[in-house]
Amino acid sequence: MAKGFNRGPAAMGGGQSQSGMLQKLQRVQQQMEEEQAKLALETVTATAGGGAIKVTMTGDQKCREVVIDPELIKDADAEMLQDLVLSAVNMALDQSRELANQRLGPLSSGLPF
Repeated sequence: MAKGFNRGPAAMGGGQSQSGMLQKLQRVQQQMEEEQAKLALETVTATAGGGAIKVTMTGDQKCREVVIDPELIKDADAEMLQDLVLSAVNMALDQSRELANQRLGPLSSGLPF
């Protein structure tokens, strides 16, 4: 038989039993679910055009609000307005993903695989 095969559960996970591993996975899963629920309540806000466009996004990447300064609409052309909104949305998504990574990253780094 090839080396490393059929060494049993003690060889996998540094001697941790399968039930201990399962319990750890269940704890991590519960913690991740709790953090994901918290992320749905947290928000990040990004602005573009010197604050003329403001986009608020939740930590689970749901867009909550887009605010456009009425003064911008008076003087802006449609293409510039679209570019500013797109820029603000993408920045808010990046911030939201970073927030999720900060909250969930430490939990997934403790997984035994």
